[in-house]
Amino acid sequence: MLVFPEKEYKQRIQKTKERMKGEGIDVLFVSQPANMNYLTGYDGWSFYVHQGVIVSLDQAEPMWVGRGMDGNGAKLTTFLSHENIRSYADDYVQSKVKHPMMFVADIIKEKGWGGKSIGVEMDQFYFTHRNYVELEKALPNAKFKDGNLLVNMVRQVKSEEEIRFMKIAGQIAVKVMQTAIDTIDVGVRECDAAAAIAAAEYRGTAEHGGDYPAIVPLMMAGEGTSTPHLTWSDKKYQKDEPIILELTGVYKHYHAPIARTMFLGTPPPLIKEVADVVIHGLGETLQVVKPGVTCEDVEAKWRQAISGTKVVKESRIGYSIGLNYPPDWGEQTMSLRPGDKTVLQPNMAFHIILGIWEEKVGFEADATIRITEKGYEPLYEFANKLYVK
Repeated sequence: MLVFPEKEYKQRIQKTKERMKGEGIDVLFVSQPANMNYLTGYDGWSFYVHQGVIVSLDQAEPMWVGRGMDGNGAKLTTFLSHENIRSYADDYVQSKVKHPMMFVADIIKEKGWGGKSIGVEMDQFYFTHRNYVELEKALPNAKFKDGNLLVNMVRQVKSEEEIRFMKIAGQIAVKVMQTAIDTIDVGVRECDAAAAIAAAEYRGTAEHGGDYPAIVPLMMAGEGTSTPHLTWSDKKYQKDEPIILELTGVYKHYHAPIARTMFLGTPPPLIKEVADVVIHGLGETLQVVKPGVTCEDVEAKWRQAISGTKVVKESRIGYSIGLNYPPDWGEQTMSLRPGDKTVLQPNMAFHIILGIWEEKVGFEADATIRITEKGYEPLYEFANKLYVK
């Protein structure tokens, strides 16, 4: 059931070890589901309990550690040998007296790594404060270091096969957004539109099935367009109402987000004016995107493009994307904003999301792209405009 050839996983592991050496980390405990998948292929909705992958400089193959009932999932979805798939008993789960990190610590001591420099992902959603406390208590001779974005940084530049997956996700994204635009209308319940959108995400295309997204459909309506992260309710869409849609296509956990704005009725001049400014600004911004420029260079072009207009955007205008699991499709590495001097390289991928969320007007447009040898390539084609219905 491996998604990529075993050779590609081993290349990723080698790059991770090179970065570990550079940061003085001997053993890395990886808890982020996307990083676990990236290094081993592991895939399962098991991240609600503690699990992880241990990468050590002195062992060729990583070790998967997780709940007993998920061990067979590791055997099915990873390339790891069975001796490197370690499962803890169920009495570790949600116990007041035992903790899965005690099991992890026992493995580390068994392997002779208890006195080494151990990296942990200190700022990940699935690595808790108690995880750290239990590891620190059980491994008093270890030196703990923050390996938070170590694997994420390796993931920044995609392989050609990863890019192919993201292009397939882009094909799904087009179908998802078209479904949303076709379904949403005056009198339709928001929840019914959400159901149609979710069905399109999961169904995918005739050639490629979809997947569950790292972020559920964001679909703000009316006054809800003054903020970016609302979902849906059971209320019906109203006439003369704006709707912001931030959706995605997903293929084997690789994402291609897509955002567009609708208006049911006759849009007021302010929304039309903002739409024109944002869409023009996006076009101008994309003109500077190419290898060698920095993330902050891209954002500076956006600010230049909208200078002298009424549009103001304080937040970043984009971020790195690719493989991910809930609750976020962003890679947490590069951001298109002042101060980020990361240099763009071929096969990096970005979601450029230009969201304006003001009290009286909300509007979103975006571009999901990969960096090419000479510029950029969109991962899908879907007209950027204010969709009026």
